[in-house]
Amino acid sequence: MKIYLGADHQGFAMKQQVFAYLAKQGYDVEDVGDRELDPDDDFPEFAQMAALKIIGDEDSDPRAILLCGGGQGMCMAANRFRGIRASVIWDAYEAKMTRNDNDSNVLCLPSRVLEKNEAEWKDIIDTWLKTPFAAAPRYKRRNAQIDEVA
Repeated sequence: MKIYLGADHQGFAMKQQVFAYLAKQGYDVEDVGDRELDPDDDFPEFAQMAALKIIGDEDSDPRAILLCGGGQGMCMAANRFRGIRASVIWDAYEAKMTRNDNDSNVLCLPSRVLEKNEAEWKDIIDTWLKTPFAAAPRYKRRNAQIDEVA
């Protein structure tokens, strides 16, 4: 599984930790930016880069993890693209549900909430990466409806 990782200035420090954690776990991780701390950067740029990478990836299950202060901005920007199902997640239960029910392919993490709680964000990421999509007909139908309006 290929994982694209992006963050603005508010998620930058946490992104470095997440990258190291994922690489140590053996995941194929690509940093889509920002590559250096820039207090004037804008989150939509990194959300777009990750979304386009997922859309263009031939891997069977490409994913992205995006970080910003509250997670919401990254989520809104990523969800502008057809085929992207981004979710702001703050605990492992919601990580499981967004994968199981919604086939979420972009995890947006609020760095202001999670940065200092390493055990929590690791649990969220592990749960999200390891939970399969249930693929129930109603879930597939709903995802198709989302793509119709994207």
